[in-house]
Amino acid sequence: MTTGSLRLRLFVAGAVLVLVALGLSGVGLSVLFERHVERQMAQDLALILDEVVSGLDRDANGRLAVVDEPGNPRFDRPLSGLYWQVTREPNEIVARSRSLWDTELRLPADEPSVGALHQHRIAGPGGRSLLAAERRVLLPVRLGGETVRVVVARDAAELTETTRTFTADLVPFLVIIALLLIAAFAAQVAVGLAPLKAVRARLGAIRSGTADRLGSAFPEEVQPLAGEIDALLDARDKQVSVARARAADLAHGLKTPLQVLVGEVDRLKAKGEHQIAKDVASVGETMRRHVERELARARRAAGPSDPTARVRTTVESVVAVVRRTPKGASLDWAIDVAPDLTARIPPDDLTEVLGNLLENAARHARERVTVTAAATDDKAAIAIIDDGPGIPPDRVAEALRRGGQLDQGGAGAGLGLAIVADILETWDGSLALGPTAPGVMTATVLLPLTRR
Repeated sequence: MTTGSLRLRLFVAGAVLVLVALGLSGVGLSVLFERHVERQMAQDLALILDEVVSGLDRDANGRLAVVDEPGNPRFDRPLSGLYWQVTREPNEIVARSRSLWDTELRLPADEPSVGALHQHRIAGPGGRSLLAAERRVLLPVRLGGETVRVVVARDAAELTETTRTFTADLVPFLVIIALLLIAAFAAQVAVGLAPLKAVRARLGAIRSGTADRLGSAFPEEVQPLAGEIDALLDARDKQVSVARARAADLAHGLKTPLQVLVGEVDRLKAKGEHQIAKDVASVGETMRRHVERELARARRAAGPSDPTARVRTTVESVVAVVRRTPKGASLDWAIDVAPDLTARIPPDDLTEVLGNLLENAARHARERVTVTAAATDDKAAIAIIDDGPGIPPDRVAEALRRGGQLDQGGAGAGLGLAIVADILETWDGSLALGPTAPGVMTATVLLPLTRR
């Protein structure tokens, strides 16, 4: 996946959102847990506060004291973080836990209502923050009928430590959940983008000729895109049809003037104007080749998307025509082609290709022309072998170039091999030329085999 990948963008966006959401969830859970623990601590402090209040009485010396102290051992350990204190108003300490050692709790300068429970934070020993539960108590007459303030406090660092421990335990689970959610999101992205992959596959099939339209087998979000592409293909086909018709009309319209030129050539020869007749014949041949080329293009544009040509049948029909020419009749012809070999090319186009190549072979061969064909991997390999002079390897590119005529004495215009190369390129084929042995020239055509 690249930086321009839609899949990567969706995945990164989803992963970031998952991490942000889980991060905020972790913070929220930690805050909720801290509040829950704080409320639980406050309830515990309220219970201890009730124990201290219920323990208020006169001691053996008749002084007000907490004769029945809470049983938590932390109250007996100095600076343990858990404290209680009883203060006579305005600010006289009546009793306090041993855990306060030589310090005292400084209460806020407020006057809470009698009997009401108040919760707040106060400073404790060493300046540490304490969670405090306080109640203003009116003592009975037998204890003096005065008002005292009873407070129980706990070190707030315990709340922070408990929250920190909870967060530390929570993080691994959040990481696991994040990985699972990211994996699920990646799967969701893959499933969601699958229709686009199907569109690409169908477009590839259209390009290769195995399909002509995308069709309607797509989700409703992708179907409008497929419909627009099919509409574009329809418009293209209409434009191609118009262009093909115009090209065909032009090509057919030139046939009559060409026939007139042929007649003029014969008249010039009859008058002894052989050089002029030769020049006119050359121009006529060039025009004829162009006409044939345009007609071949028109046929290819109108051809089926997955054509099939039986190679042996086409070879035999073309050889039969070339044999009837004066030069072809004097040659020995051999055909070695498997009868069931088929290539993915229209029969007319294969006829055009073999006609040009066999005509060249017949023109240059001395005694023999051999045509062989066989399946090689996923290609049909057709070889046309003659015993003519051949083409030097350093001039093959010139022979394949449009207008490249190696035999300057011939009547051709150098378009035959170029037309062959054009046709083969249209159907994913190729042409190779060159001597395969001394005195042996081979033209090899490679075409895709018919899909089965």
